Amino acid sequence: MISLLRRLKSSPIATRLFYSAALWSITLLLLTGLILTTIYRQNTERAFDDRLGVYLRAIVADVATPGDETRTEPGQLGDPRFELALSGWYWQITRVDMPNSEIKASRSLFAARLPKLADLGVAPELGGLRRGYASGPDEKRLRILERLIDVGDDGIYLVQVAGSVDEIDKQVVDFEFALLIAFGFLGIGLAGATALQVRFGLRPLRNLRDEVTSIRRGDKEKIDGSFPEDLSPLAGELNLLIASNRDVVERARTHVGNLAHALKTPLSVLINEAGSDPSPVAEKVREQTAIMRDQVTYYLDRARAAARSSVIGSVAEVAPVMQRMVRTFEKIYRDRAVGFELACPAAVKFRGEVQDLEEMVGNLVDNAGKWATGQVRIEVSILPPASGEISTPELEIIIDDDGPGLPKALREEALARGRRLDESKPGSGLGLSIVDDLASSYSGKLQLDDSPTGGLRAILRLPAVELA
Repeated sequence: MISLLRRLKSSPIATRLFYSAALWSITLLLLTGLILTTIYRQNTERAFDDRLGVYLRAIVADVATPGDETRTEPGQLGDPRFELALSGWYWQITRVDMPNSEIKASRSLFAARLPKLADLGVAPELGGLRRGYASGPDEKRLRILERLIDVGDDGIYLVQVAGSVDEIDKQVVDFEFALLIAFGFLGIGLAGATALQVRFGLRPLRNLRDEVTSIRRGDKEKIDGSFPEDLSPLAGELNLLIASNRDVVERARTHVGNLAHALKTPLSVLINEAGSDPSPVAEKVREQTAIMRDQVTYYLDRARAAARSSVIGSVAEVAPVMQRMVRTFEKIYRDRAVGFELACPAAVKFRGEVQDLEEMVGNLVDNAGKWATGQVRIEVSILPPASGEISTPELEIIIDDDGPGLPKALREEALARGRRLDESKPGSGLGLSIVDDLASSYSGKLQLDDSPTGGLRAILRLPAVELA
């Protein structure tokens, strides 16, 4: 039960509403069925007692009639069951004011006797009538009515009439069966009505969710459509939030661009001035200025990436970016006869800015082209979301080269900022670090592994848009 409640807490709202309504409906139906069955049993018992009461009054009238002739024959009660042996219907007259009780009984009792309700602790009602259940002949349950009659000099008599409870039980069982069928159809109808009500009532929420999903996928820029009065303010606030996010990001981009231009000019002046002086001080200035320029470029790129990754609804087509990269680097490494092979589905989309995707893929393909002997292979695929989790699919880009590879011990060091493992190759040592930082800003990751072609494999995982 506890595990069921825990699962319901994490279930969708529609499921929780349906199950809670179903549970409440079942509880009400069970309680109503129990109450109706109890009332029906009481009414059946009352009707049964009325029948026994008619027989009891007839016998009491005959006992109270002066004279010797008393109606003690079962046929005189008009019911042949009092004549059939052990039929479940009995009457008995017992004189209780004499030491040896005189007993007259119906033929149906045969040689048995009815138990006295007074001996069983049944209290008399107003008027002296007792009614209750007791075991009779053959251990059958009987409904018994009894009354003491004082006829003066003729004696005091205990008059009893009993009937089998089977008749009451059968009527109650038939009623319960009919009630079960009726409540079954009613329960099915309530379940269908609840499901329809939940589906219709939560439709605006589903529409709002679809609108937000379209924005996240880049299909729309704002929430459109009409919503109920209680959801319309939420849709408006979400639109304002999205617009505010875009404004903040755009201002951040502007400031970053202005800072980049403001710093590049002074750094270029320092480098040019130091380049005309062969002194050791000028050499040191050139060295430190180059470091400053690389550091500024690195952190400005990170700032741009952070700003771009915060934009809601940014989506980039992957295939055109990959094709442009392949054409560009085929020209760059034409002299070394490095071939580039691409396998990329046309419908794949990256959940982010196209500039960031170009920068990440460009750095990785450039690094593979530098070290490749003759072949670079690029493979793009979509990884489905992890089962049982609220997540999005991942874009996986695998870049293999057939170069010398990289030992495992140096792979983590290769991702460090500004670390160049081979000074013979051109570059600042910031490429893989920038890719790693950009991927992290999108909650992705960069992994280095052994390539099947003998070189280095770079595995880049980024958030993707679900394929329609």
